[in-house]
Amino acid sequence: MTADKPLRADARRNREALIAKAREVFDAGDFFDLRFDDFARLAGVGTGTLYRHFPTREALAEAVYHGEVATLCHRARRLQATLPAAEALATFLRGMVDHIDAHEGLARTLATLMADRSGALAEGSRALEQAVTDLVAAAVRDGAVRDDVDAGAVMMALHGMGAAHDRPGWRAEADGVITLVLDGLRNPHSPQAAIRTPSGP
Repeated sequence: MTADKPLRADARRNREALIAKAREVFDAGDFFDLRFDDFARLAGVGTGTLYRHFPTREALAEAVYHGEVATLCHRARRLQATLPAAEALATFLRGMVDHIDAHEGLARTLATLMADRSGALAEGSRALEQAVTDLVAAAVRDGAVRDDVDAGAVMMALHGMGAAHDRPGWRAEADGVITLVLDGLRNPHSPQAAIRTPSGP
């Protein structure tokens, strides 16, 4: 498979089926209990199809990782297009906590499998940071967010939360961190009392 040659419809379906099944297995924390060939059977494709698309476990993990990043970036763009800027930013950040909380097994498995694929991790991190940058910039333009804090600080908070998910009471603490971040981003001269969004569960 080459990056610049579109896949036939059946090949694309097979690839998507493999990625979807891998994501499901990663999320359940069962990845390391399976032989790599088992993914073909679970996805309903032949072993040759598996290796044609993903010659190694790491290649499959990278595809899952890029899929996760693409989903999050798409969500950021959708929120920016449909909500006021400050609400879009807050909703996205609260949603990141929901995502980490709901997919802890996925995060753990990807962290292990992607440890030696720093280039792919950096690429995904840049894409996600650009999505956050766009959300922050829109809120700055609206006057709701101060203009002396960039998206890098927000990304540090998100990375820190993800790294600390083993802590007891992580969810409540993570929600608190997002509240602190949003309060810290608020433009004190804005007529809004706060950057408001529905709270997480």
